[in-house]
Amino acid sequence: MAMTRFDPFADLLTIRGPLDADFASWGGSGRWVPAVDIFENGKQELVLKAELPDMKREDIQVVFENNTLTLKGERNFEQVTTEHGVKQDQFHRLERAYGTFSRCFSLPSTVDASKIGADYKNGVLTVTLPFREESRPRTINVEVAA
Repeated sequence: MAMTRFDPFADLLTIRGPLDADFASWGGSGRWVPAVDIFENGKQELVLKAELPDMKREDIQVVFENNTLTLKGERNFEQVTTEHGVKQDQFHRLERAYGTFSRCFSLPSTVDASKIGADYKNGVLTVTLPFREESRPRTINVEVAA
């Protein structure tokens, strides 16, 4: 009797082809997810950087509520094609996604909501989230007892 190796993902690979075709037929419209980096800089801050190319400032929303940072917006295909003077039937390949996006990030309670700042430059949104003063590390002097 021959031994057959079980592959739990084999069925997923067989349905991927039709799904890829369905996604391609949508022409890149609908929801998309911008790439995001989140890191601590050396200034006691969290920094979030989101790639939002071909967007205008007025098409981006940044909301902080209940320790949750939400990025929302829309990259409109018609707006991009109009700005560059290109018609839809002139495209040979369309790989970038268009449409609305919404990303939510749970943040620690140590973030000072009153000092959050956002900057949008060269297609990158940078949100700076400073920590509260009381949550920052402090150096405590140790005195020698007599």
